[in-house]
Amino acid sequence: MLSLRQLAVNDAECSRGTYPHPPASPVDNLSLKPPDHRHDADISPPPPAPTLARMTPQPNPEVGAAVKAADRAHVFHSWSAQELIDPLAVAGAQGSYFWDYDGRRYLDLTSGLVFTNIGYQHPKVVAAIQEQAARMTTFAPAFAVEARSEAARLIAERTPGDLDKIFFTNGGADAVEHAVRMARLHTGRAKVLSAYRSYHGGTQQAVNITGDPRRWASDSAAAGVVHFWAPFLYRSRFYSETEEQECARALEHLETTIAFEGPSTVAAIILETVPGTAGIMVPPPGYLAGVREICDKYGIVFVLDEVMAGFGRTGEWFAADLFDVTPDLMTFAKGVNSGYVPLGGVAISGAIAQTFGKRPYPGGLTYSGHPLACAAAVATIEVMAEEGVVENAARLGTEVIEPGLRELAARHPSVGDVRGVGMFWALELVRNRETREPLVPYNAAGEANAPMAAFGSAAKAAGIWPFINMNRTHVVPPCNATEAELKEGLTALDAALAVADEFTQ
Repeated sequence: MLSLRQLAVNDAECSRGTYPHPPASPVDNLSLKPPDHRHDADISPPPPAPTLARMTPQPNPEVGAAVKAADRAHVFHSWSAQELIDPLAVAGAQGSYFWDYDGRRYLDLTSGLVFTNIGYQHPKVVAAIQEQAARMTTFAPAFAVEARSEAARLIAERTPGDLDKIFFTNGGADAVEHAVRMARLHTGRAKVLSAYRSYHGGTQQAVNITGDPRRWASDSAAAGVVHFWAPFLYRSRFYSETEEQECARALEHLETTIAFEGPSTVAAIILETVPGTAGIMVPPPGYLAGVREICDKYGIVFVLDEVMAGFGRTGEWFAADLFDVTPDLMTFAKGVNSGYVPLGGVAISGAIAQTFGKRPYPGGLTYSGHPLACAAAVATIEVMAEEGVVENAARLGTEVIEPGLRELAARHPSVGDVRGVGMFWALELVRNRETREPLVPYNAAGEANAPMAAFGSAAKAAGIWPFINMNRTHVVPPCNATEAELKEGLTALDAALAVADEFTQ
């Protein structure tokens, strides 16, 4: 029997489903200077743009079976009971689509885990990674490296206010870890306030800051975290009837929480600018500005988590721009380079950066500002600017996704609420629109989650891969998805929602 490696080589073209890669140019080891690709006639041109023909999967179930067998034998999956999962073996991906080894193609309405903001395999970013690998694959973080410096400059150009210093991490969770550490050292205080209905990462501090059930197993009540209710009118904890009431009452609740905790003990308030996995709840006008005022009043560091909402997802470079608010620290990851190579970071204000001007910051990572990841970030940001990706997210979110989802809601009794912005939307599925009873109970599993499982199966059968969390399905396609792709997704959602309707009262 052929090994998995041999099978993969034999099946390279159908597994990639894209195009041949340009050959890497060797580095001139005598001069220690990389070749000048701009004048090298032997370098292959950039790969061609994707076409439907390139995205046509070629079935190869033998390879798929080998991939699945190796996964089940050796891969330990996150957030999962290992014996109860059945991961799909993916053969290839391009643009807004991916496909399996049986020849089934899916429109990815999840953008991976909401990170492929420019879709899969963008040729310019692939080429930039290849070029950087030929020049300098890796280097320690204590040095000034071109890709790292340029990535930091391009990010700082787009962050709000004076968030001009960039500390690079390997992803979003460790960005949150370091933001909290900076806030505590800057203020000399210990407590961090964060919202219920939030997600900030899977590392120890970040998961304790998280406000959903993924925190429970790791919550030792010793992390110095206090949770509070953020605004969410559809399921208001403040008995509000309008967005204005919800905003005012949520701010009063937050300030009261600070008063009872002791303002002098609170280092930071951290919020997702627009909560993502927890439900894509766009805050009401004035809320984030009100939090900014409260932080200023008590000397508290305001941290915005833009790991999911940043880099075009909301139709702005950063969601903070929607609300004209500048935090003291901002975390990012995911869309910064579309997840092509792991990268995250913290954008730091002048005041907090100055704290560590002559005082060493006690933190770092071996791969901070990894050259391959930073080269991918540079190329991604340039692609987004050149191709109008942010503007595309804003325009099609307004012109296609929102009206399309609201039209579906009008026809499907299982849809209780539609909310979002840009390419960042959620449908709240319910059993009863009048009572707003969720289609499945909070944190449901097994048989209790059967209605959402049936909806998910119907969505996949219709040719889309859905993002499902609890009683919601999120619509988070790549930010450069086309109008035709979005309409294809809406048609498939229509079919899947008919299955969810069967569970309504």
